Amino acid sequence: MVKGDKAKKDMIAQLYQNLQTMLFRIDESISIKKFSDKIEVTIPVKLVEKSKEILLNTPGIDQVLEALQFDGVHTLEDIKEIVGSVVIDSLEDKSFVVRAKRTGSHEFNSHEIERVVGGYLRAKSKAKGVDLHHPDITVRLELINNQLNIITKHYKGLSGFPIGSGGDILSLMSGGFDSTVASYLSIKRGLKTHYVFFNLGGNAHEIGVKQVALYLWSKFGSSHRVKFVTIPFEDVVAQIFKDTPPSYMGIMLKRLMLKASEAIANDMDIDALLTGESVAQVSSQTLRNLALIDSATSKLVLRPLATTNKPEIIKIAQEIGTKSFAESMPEYCGVISQNPVTHGSFKRLEKVAKAFDYSVLDSAVEKATTIYVDEVIEDINQKAPIEVIHKPHKDDIIIDIRSEEDVLQHTNKVLKIPFYDLKKEFKKLSMDDNYLLYCQKGIMSQLHAQYLKDEGIAPNIKVYRP
Repeated sequence: MVKGDKAKKDMIAQLYQNLQTMLFRIDESISIKKFSDKIEVTIPVKLVEKSKEILLNTPGIDQVLEALQFDGVHTLEDIKEIVGSVVIDSLEDKSFVVRAKRTGSHEFNSHEIERVVGGYLRAKSKAKGVDLHHPDITVRLELINNQLNIITKHYKGLSGFPIGSGGDILSLMSGGFDSTVASYLSIKRGLKTHYVFFNLGGNAHEIGVKQVALYLWSKFGSSHRVKFVTIPFEDVVAQIFKDTPPSYMGIMLKRLMLKASEAIANDMDIDALLTGESVAQVSSQTLRNLALIDSATSKLVLRPLATTNKPEIIKIAQEIGTKSFAESMPEYCGVISQNPVTHGSFKRLEKVAKAFDYSVLDSAVEKATTIYVDEVIEDINQKAPIEVIHKPHKDDIIIDIRSEEDVLQHTNKVLKIPFYDLKKEFKKLSMDDNYLLYCQKGIMSQLHAQYLKDEGIAPNIKVYRP
């Protein structure tokens, strides 16, 4: 529930605009109408599944009702005959109840619709009978003036607020469980979520993080373009080893990341930063150490997972589809504190911070690169393009890297290796053969082919896109 009529009106207008952006990509013939308490989307039957996937993953939608719509309905006779033609067969050996809502000027009310339609269905079907309290089937009807809607299915939506209604935020993205789930929660809350990535481990880690950022954007946030900023942080890490006592290295790394993010956020006119930190999950995330870290920036720092347990975080990752990404994220060498302090000192940190050479940090921020998340594939291709094959040679081996259980049917030899097992399993294959990676849209296969090639694991790899 949203407090205030104006806020609700503004959010419905934002959601309406977001749906236009996403659904019109499918087909501009889709009709979208805005009402005070709902949005009505009329979709050709052949586009229902694609459109439904968008609706169910759009922040701001609490529920989706799938309905058959009939115009020119004037009488109770019209209503009962139309409803009967749709639902009678489904009532066999089932108990049912009719629930109706009516809007407009009619000679009958909602209770009369329920009574007349219910009696008609009871007489014409092979239903067990009417059950007002615990029916097997609820026949839901909405009559709006002379338009009848028969609700055929009910789905729980993503809820939250429409993207664009809450402003912009910059997410510190590592690609693991915590940062991806935190980013999802900010998207769900209606925040336009941009990403900043600190490259500590080379191209492989960057590709992995870009991959999950692209997934989050494509599935939950594609109504708005967002940016992906990469900051080279290897020299900063090296400087930490030179200037920082071992027990404060972890805290100092997080502080420097916030300071760098603050600089990027200032350039993007963003007021808040987002992290996936959870209180006491690691030594740098005790309340005292988080306070020490936050003192490095004047920006608001949001931590939606602050009081969430790791199993709960992993459960959300599983539900939203990022668990496999996090588990397969390439490892990188960061700063590992020796005997890390769990209750740092503000006075000690002040001395540690003064000793650091911030020109190294400034140089890293100056070298930052920025692209839009929807340009990730194009960006990777420009750096080192992977050849795309549309018609395989008869000796080519196709590797289906989708996480789904079904396997691509093809005349060529097909191996099933989910993307999260690809690095480990690919090393077991013969390097004398040519391999083509396949996935549904070509995005995952492009990213993983690039990763395998950069690592020197698979120089003879290409992408198969039928």
